[in-house]
Amino acid sequence: MAGDSRAGLGSPSMSLPGQRSTTLGASVAEKSTTCHLSGFCWGPPTQVDVENAFTGDGKMRTMSHLSTEDEAELQYLLRKLLKSTKDRISGAPSIECAEEILLHLEETDKHFHNYEFVRYLRQHVDRSLGAVVEAETEHGAGEDNAGAAHDIHGVTRRTRDSAEYKQMMQTLKNTMSVVVESLINKFEEDQLRKEEMDRENPHGQSESHFNDNCSDSDSSFNHSYAFIKQEQLQALAEQLDSGQPKEVRWEALQKVCCAPPSDVLSCESWSSLRTSLSAVLDDPDPDLSDKVLKFFAKTSSSSPFNLTREIYSSLAKSLEGYFLSHKLSLPFGSDGIDVTRPDISRLLKQMRLINDFQKEMPSFWIRHPEKYMEEVIESTFSLLSVHPDLGSAPPGIQNALQPVYLLALLDVKATWFNKWMHSYYSRAVIFRLLERKYKTLVVAAVQQCLQHNTDCEHGTHNTTDACCSIEQQNSSSQWTVYTRRELEYAFFVHSLCILGKVLIYTNGRKLFPIKIQKHKDPFSLTDLVVTLINIMYRHPQPSRTAPTHADSLAPRTLAAEVLWMLCEQTESAVDCVYQRPVIEALLAPLIHLLNGEQAKLKSPGVTLTHIADVLARIANTDRGLSLFLHDKSLDLANNKGTSASHVIVQFTQRLLNKDLPSLAQSEMSPAVCGAYLFACRQMYNTCEGLQVLRPYGLHTFIAAALKEVPICVFISTMQHLQNTCIKGQNHPKDIFDSVPPSIPQVPTGGTCTCTLGNPNVDPGTVVLCSRACPNLVWEETLQDSLLHLAATPKGLLLLHNTGALSGCVAYMFSRFVRKLQVSHCEKFGYGVMVTQVATTAPGVMALRDSGYVRALVVKLWSVLECGREDLRVVHPKSTPMDPIDRSCLKTQTYCEGLLGTSGMVSCQRELQLLPPGEL
Repeated sequence: MAGDSRAGLGSPSMSLPGQRSTTLGASVAEKSTTCHLSGFCWGPPTQVDVENAFTGDGKMRTMSHLSTEDEAELQYLLRKLLKSTKDRISGAPSIECAEEILLHLEETDKHFHNYEFVRYLRQHVDRSLGAVVEAETEHGAGEDNAGAAHDIHGVTRRTRDSAEYKQMMQTLKNTMSVVVESLINKFEEDQLRKEEMDRENPHGQSESHFNDNCSDSDSSFNHSYAFIKQEQLQALAEQLDSGQPKEVRWEALQKVCCAPPSDVLSCESWSSLRTSLSAVLDDPDPDLSDKVLKFFAKTSSSSPFNLTREIYSSLAKSLEGYFLSHKLSLPFGSDGIDVTRPDISRLLKQMRLINDFQKEMPSFWIRHPEKYMEEVIESTFSLLSVHPDLGSAPPGIQNALQPVYLLALLDVKATWFNKWMHSYYSRAVIFRLLERKYKTLVVAAVQQCLQHNTDCEHGTHNTTDACCSIEQQNSSSQWTVYTRRELEYAFFVHSLCILGKVLIYTNGRKLFPIKIQKHKDPFSLTDLVVTLINIMYRHPQPSRTAPTHADSLAPRTLAAEVLWMLCEQTESAVDCVYQRPVIEALLAPLIHLLNGEQAKLKSPGVTLTHIADVLARIANTDRGLSLFLHDKSLDLANNKGTSASHVIVQFTQRLLNKDLPSLAQSEMSPAVCGAYLFACRQMYNTCEGLQVLRPYGLHTFIAAALKEVPICVFISTMQHLQNTCIKGQNHPKDIFDSVPPSIPQVPTGGTCTCTLGNPNVDPGTVVLCSRACPNLVWEETLQDSLLHLAATPKGLLLLHNTGALSGCVAYMFSRFVRKLQVSHCEKFGYGVMVTQVATTAPGVMALRDSGYVRALVVKLWSVLECGREDLRVVHPKSTPMDPIDRSCLKTQTYCEGLLGTSGMVSCQRELQLLPPGEL
């Protein structure tokens, strides 16, 4: 057993030449084992401890006369104990903590008494002190005092004062000293042998340089740390100097990586050591730089935030110095940056680690002083504001490769910045630093958006191809070359995402106006929003070969998302969107198309939809609605003195009639029409808006368009829908089964024959189709637009005059059956319209004929009688104490809305229709 390979402790020495190594395993074994482990069962003693100490059934030779086999066996048992507890020991920040862990091992480790080393010691204690303890116990039992027989503490004290105990402890200390000394010698021999092998083969395989094991032997302390002194760290910092040979620097780096991170980061020479490590990051040798980068990553993952921010700052300053000193240039023409090039690969690895830090830090920096967070944010802004001047670029052309380009490649949508802006705690620091020192970051982002807008206007860049390339590169690990156009596009997307987050906050908007090159006047918020609108207009239609997910990075989509975010908050909408230049820019394409001119839209269909979405969000607020209805000071080409609402409703009418000569038929799709109907709906579902739009008769255009749509069975056969739903058959397939065979049928999910524009399908034809049928979607859009007229009394009258009241109420009932929610822009749900419709006799009849009243009564009765369907009845319900049971509150409210007027009750009783004049 003496020749067993398990004899080595296996953690490299951190001592300098000429000094004796002291490792965690050896030191703990020598101190804890010789001084404490032999007395583990005595302090504080319990009944179980004393009983366990004398129940060993094995035999043991006298320890004062050890043979070679005995020594090897003790080495093996001690090494096995340390191996079993290596996870606890390796996580100790210091040798004192490791000793404490071993001293309290019996309290924390449930397998303590099963370790062979512990059983071995118990046998020795039993053999040496068994007779003494037995004699003391019998002596106490012979006395008259009954309590003395159970005085375990007294027995223990007298036993420890006996000569046998002192002799046992002396023998045990001497024996364990020999064993520990043997283990240390074995470890030193292994370490010297390893160092000799490293000297003989300094250029070994690269993977050995990245081995986390601190020893190449099959030891108990692989992946562990060896403790190190302050003087040693100072010497290691000197050995890492760039003037030292590579072998010396590599050996010093190995020792630093194997030391506990807490010792390295808390030492007095950490500042000089950090400077040396940062210098190694720029070393052209990839082995050295990658080793330091791995040390930083490993250290930061196991260190508190106050130490992690020092590592982060070191990385950021190292990168900043590298970009300023090396002055890398952007590629020109068809050339690209190859990420497999050693210097670029090293920079990307460092930037990747920084980006990982950026995403994780917000989760815990709130628990630390603000100065730590401010240091991290400032070092980041300092890095991103680096702008090397190469001096060889034409005026206005960016020639230098900046750190922000690499960060944009790794995190194109600026996820790190979104996380940093999530809480006010960090957001306040960001805005304060941007305003005082780093406003150039905002200026650079705005300039990049302006440059992209200029390139799109002159057609110098194909943004569609760049968008697709970036998206494919993000989803593929095989892409290695990035062209100048792709780098600039990634920077643009990154800048646009950052600006979107900045603009939605008041302190972010206070950064404007800013001074921009080639602009005499300060660049305001309004100018920026107009620029975003122009970017949305000038993005071309993606090619048919482009991936479907590439639109998420398209400039048109990104600019529209920023506009949507600005419209969702009142303060940002007032400062950025509710401005005359912005409204004029949004309405300019509509005016051009109304006048028969070509709009400056490179992708009219999609862009018009985005414009309608922004207009709908503006009209959804009181301030925006007032701007649309009453502001007639807008400069709308030949339509001066006209409000925005008139332009929108006229454009919507022309879309419904397909009367826009300058727009292709394919671009006047139902999706585009539906988007503008939705924008108009935000205006005419109010009394004020309906009064302005009523002269245009938009409801008649919608009703006419509805009559031209082939009737789908889902809407026309509402009686079948009513019957199947009341019977509990809510699945669409059940409705297909209940349709008469005379109606043409199309399988669910198949191609529908009633497509819009099909000359073989006449208007009014009843066709069975799936829910995805474009005909059905368009029909529901028109019915939903008409139904929202019922939000006001005058609108309900207009709806009744179109003759589509029954169909719209049936559509509303179908949504009620399917439990569909309304759009987030709607001010109220369909329950309000049910109440409005129920105030008139035609509305009551439409509700009754659609099956809504019957379904509502059946649902209320079932809830009162049986309870909710999703409530599992395990035991009888207690008598409710509330006036109205919560399970039927919503349904009962609907019924109260139906019976809210005397006319409704009368019509339900008499079932007769009042003349139209009595509405």
